[in-house]
Order: sequence, then structure tokens, then C-alpha cells
Amino acid sequence: MVIEIKVPTVGESISEVTIAKWLKKDGDYVQQDEVLCEMESEKATFELNAEKAGILKIAPNAQEGATLKIGDVACTIDTDAAAPAASASPAPAAAPAAAAPAAEAAPVAPAVNKGTIEMKVPTVGESISEVTLVQWLKKDGDYVERDEVVCELESEKATFELNAEEAGVLITVAKEGDTLKIGDVACKIDTSAPRPAGKAAPAAAPAAPKAAPQAQQAPVTSIPNDVKASPVAAAVLADKHVDPTSIKGSGANGKIMKDDVYAALQNPGVAIGHEMFSRIERREKMSNLRKTVSRRLVEAKNTTAMLTTFNEVDMTEIMALRAKYKEVFKKQHDVNLGFMSFFTKACCFALQEFPAVNAYIDGEELVYHDYCDISIAVSAPKGLVVPVIRNAESLDMAGIEKAVLALATKARDNKLSMDEMTGGTFTITNGGVFGSLMSTPIINIPQSAILGMHKIQDRPMAINGQVVIRPMMYIALSYDHRIIDGRESVSFLVRVKEMLENPEQLLFGKDPLKALLKL
Repeated sequence: MVIEIKVPTVGESISEVTIAKWLKKDGDYVQQDEVLCEMESEKATFELNAEKAGILKIAPNAQEGATLKIGDVACTIDTDAAAPAASASPAPAAAPAAAAPAAEAAPVAPAVNKGTIEMKVPTVGESISEVTLVQWLKKDGDYVERDEVVCELESEKATFELNAEEAGVLITVAKEGDTLKIGDVACKIDTSAPRPAGKAAPAAAPAAPKAAPQAQQAPVTSIPNDVKASPVAAAVLADKHVDPTSIKGSGANGKIMKDDVYAALQNPGVAIGHEMFSRIERREKMSNLRKTVSRRLVEAKNTTAMLTTFNEVDMTEIMALRAKYKEVFKKQHDVNLGFMSFFTKACCFALQEFPAVNAYIDGEELVYHDYCDISIAVSAPKGLVVPVIRNAESLDMAGIEKAVLALATKARDNKLSMDEMTGGTFTITNGGVFGSLMSTPIINIPQSAILGMHKIQDRPMAINGQVVIRPMMYIALSYDHRIIDGRESVSFLVRVKEMLENPEQLLFGKDPLKALLKL
């Protein structure tokens, strides 16, 4: 009997996959549940397993690099074919070798025996009702230790990890790319299973069948650690022995995509991306985070009476203050004295003076805040995130700088928690780090205002009847005109400008150094 192995459903929004690599060859005899090939969807890489034992026949349209629709036939298996003698012989041959260290390989007692426990999707925020399972970091059947990371989940706002609640054998329930509700079971752990004496051995064992035939093949091209490539691209690079360092990737952060490799094969000797024009276009599925950012930005434009007012700040005094005291500040507080602490301090004072800028509309009510939870816009690998500095009005300069550093580091490492991402009352964004001279930032709803910092640029200024060169920065305040009047918005921005141009107002004291260290 010949059975068809079709591309399985891997997620609601996934309609096609790419054959990344065949792990078995056409004509090979395969065992039931043995991995046949690796497939890559828009969200993750997964494996296709043999449903029955038999002879493998790869479909003509399912070669490596081919794109298949969900439900397409990837291969067939002739279950009537007899298993070759060679396929049965390795088991007895391996027995003597395994017998010698049997005393060392004997499993030990389980770490804890609570039976089979369920691992459910945890609550990750008040407004989050579902998440996407991005990637399994442990495989079904792996023995995992307590608190070991088993998978990555992605919500609308952030990516987070699911840790094993107890040690035991992992039983996966959800698949990569699946959308799960809060409280759904993602996996189970059999805590009654004994811990293997050599836990590393079972994990390495599945790689053995792949390693054997490679000894007779040409050397496989290795990809340096600092070169990123998609699974399909990596497979083609290895198969065709292409030097990955000769290709400039067209993907995010320079990631090499399959089309980059194919272009290199069609133009040998040419450094793709450096000396050759390209007509290649790519389509990538939007991540949940990008979808949420897009939706919220459009919602802000459509639901608020947004207006922007501008001013400019002479940064001379702040730059002089930083140059004079940055070394002693760094030594005293173990953190650099940046611009963000000055702007955050200035905004906190101005927000307390103009409380409407720190408020928001809730239905037919205005909600005012006696505290300043300042959201800081940060460009993370997966998109824009806006972590919050709680009670920034109560923090000193060093406290603000430490909070900014901690949140920015977590954002870059995708380690921000939902609590750190929600609840801000006012936002500061700095397009100047990317070279922006002027912009109109969009309000971070439900907040009512956002301050935009920009690039510091030397410009000729008329001061006391003379033209002098000063380091100037344009600042912008976008605000919801339904709650903030023009007088308040302009006055708020002027107040921020005045304090930044006279930073001693932020330091409170006759001795700037003493006040700076104290703050």
C-alpha cells in the first residue's frame, strides 16, 4: 500500500511552506515517526515525520527549496516494501557496545513524581487574550529540567519564554505557529519519568544517521557564527558549497535569504548585494508585534484630534555640563550621564505644572495622574516597543539613567515583561539617534501627548545681536487637542525648553556637582 504524506496545517494564517532540507533520500527505507525533512513556514521551521514504515518516494515538485501549499503531497511511502537487511542489522550490532557501559547508562530516579502535569499559557497582560507559539526550544520526548526554557511565545506586545514547572519528559501539545488562548495547554511534562544518566546522549543520538552518509560526501560548507541565514538559505549554502561571506543578505539585519543564494549561484564570482543590481522582491508575514504597532498607530490617527507644536533647544549648557561631570558621574553611579535623564526630568516638572498633558480621556471622563510614568520608545529587533519608567518624577538623574539602560537592554534581548510595557502616562521618543532632524511623533494611546527629540546640529543663531554657532535641537510635542488646549501645549513645550537651556533648574543647588551627584 502506498500512502501519501501531505504538508500538514501549521497555523491559521499559514498557507504555504518551503522544503528546507530532506533528511532522507529518495528510495530510502524509513521507520514510522522518523523525520523525513525540514520545512520552513513564514513563522517557524518544523519537521515532517513518516506516518508508516516503508520505502520513501519524494514528490517531483517537493525538491529542496520548493514551495508547497498546505495539503500538497510532499512524498509517498510504500508500506508493502520489505525492510532491507541492512536496516535491521544496526540494532544488534549496537547492543554489545551499549552493554559495556550499562551500569553507567542506567536511568536514575525521577527528580519529582507528580504524574503528568499540564503547562498552560500564562496570563501576560490585562489586554492580552492570545499568543503565538513561535518556536519549540525542546523537542517532544526530551527530558527537561525544572525552570528550563521549553518554548518561545509571542503576544501582540512582546516575546516571552515558557519554562518547565518540573523536571521530566516533555510532551508537546501545540505546534509552532499555533495561536493559543490564555490558559490553553501548550505541553505536558511526565514527572514520573526517570532522568537519563547521560542526559546529553539522547539529544545527540538523532543526529547520528545524518552524520554517517556525510563522510562519503564533499565537505559541507560551514556558516560562521556571525553570518545569519534562513533555514532554506543555510541548506542551499551547505549543499552547493557557497561561501556565505560573499553574499550580502537582503533580510532583516542582513540575514541571508534563499533568493540571495540563488542569485549568487546564477552570478558566480560576483559579490551579491555589493556590485550587482537586483530585481528581487520579498514578501514577509507581519509579526504579531508589528500588527499591533500598525493597528495602534492607525487607531491613534483616527481617534484623536492630534496636533503637533514645535520649538528648538540650545543644548550648549547641557553639553558643557555633561562634558564637565560625566567622568565623576560615571565613577559615582556606574552609569553614563546621557541626554535622556535631562529630558525626562524636564518633562516631569512640566507635566506637574500642566497636568492635562499627563492625563487621558476615558469615555466621558478625564483621568489625571499625580505621578509621571514615562514611556521610552525603543527600537528593538522585532519592532518598536515602549517600556515604562515608573514614578520618574521621584527618581534622581542616576536613577533615570539606570532605568533607561535596564529597559533598553531588555528590549534588545526581547526580555521585557508585560508589566514593563504597560501603564505609561507620557512618552518620549528620540528620532535623533537615527539622524532625524524633525518629525511629528504619533501619540501612544491612551496617552494624550508625546515629546519628540531630534538630532543635535550646529546652526547659526542670533544671540544678543551677534550671529554665533550653537548646538541646536528641534523638539516636537504631539498632543490630543480634545483634552490639551493650544495654550497648554505651547506653554508645556516652552517650559521644557527653558529648563533644558538652564539645567541648573533641574539640579536645584548652588553647587552643580554636589547637586548632580545627589540627584
